Amino acid sequence: MVATMELWSTQHVVALALTAAVTAMLVLVARRQGDDCFRVTGRGLGLIILAAYVCEHVVYAARGEWTARVNLPLHLTDAVTLVAIAALWRPQIALLVELLYFWALAASLQAVLTPDLGSAFPDPLFLTYFATHAGAVAAACMLVLGTGRAPRAGAVLRVYAATLGFAVLAGLGTVLTGGNYMYLRRKPSNASLLDVMGPWPTYILAAAALGLLLFMALAMAARVTAARPRPSRGEPGAT
Repeated sequence: MVATMELWSTQHVVALALTAAVTAMLVLVARRQGDDCFRVTGRGLGLIILAAYVCEHVVYAARGEWTARVNLPLHLTDAVTLVAIAALWRPQIALLVELLYFWALAASLQAVLTPDLGSAFPDPLFLTYFATHAGAVAAACMLVLGTGRAPRAGAVLRVYAATLGFAVLAGLGTVLTGGNYMYLRRKPSNASLLDVMGPWPTYILAAAALGLLLFMALAMAARVTAARPRPSRGEPGAT
C-alpha cells in the first residue's frame, strides 16, 4: 500500500525548503546572466518539468490507475505545467510569461504549500508532483523576478479571463467524467485554503474573488521588481 504524505511532515518541509532554495538560485542565475540563462538553465528546467509530467501519467497508467475522472489536464496546475515548459523555451512570448507568473504564484504555490497528494517520498508520484508544481513556481520567479519580465498593462484582466475560460472547460470535464477538476464539485480531501471559504458553491465564488485580488497583488509586486536595475538581455528578439 502506498504511504500518504502528511501536511507539514518532515518530507513536506524538506520539499518546501528545496523549492525555496532552487527558486532563489535560479533567480540569482537569471539576474547575473540575463536572457543567456535560458539557453541552458531555463530550457533544462523546462525539460525536467516535461519529463516529470510525462512520467506522472506513465506511472498512473502502469499501475492501472489512469482515469479520465482524475488525470485529464483540466486542473489549473496542469495548465501551469504546460505553460511553464513553453515559457521557458519561448520567454520572448509575453503572454506565456504572464500566464505562468499569475497562475504559478496563485495556484501552483498553493499546491506546494497544501498538496493534495496521496503519495509519500520516495514514491515516483511524490517526486513528479513537486517537480511539476515547484518547477512552475521556480520558472515564474526566474522569468519575472530574475530577468525582469513584468506583466504588461492589462495582464491581470487577460489572465483572469483566461482563468475563467479554463474553469468553464474544467467544469465541462467534471460533468462529463464525474471528476472534480479545479475542485469545482467538492473541496480537496486534504487541508487547503478552500476550507475557510464556506460550503459549495460559496467557496468557488470566494476563490474566484480571492484569485482576482491575488493577481492584482502579484502585478504590483512585479512592477516593483521591474523598477529595479535589470540584467542585460543577450537573446535576440526578447521583449
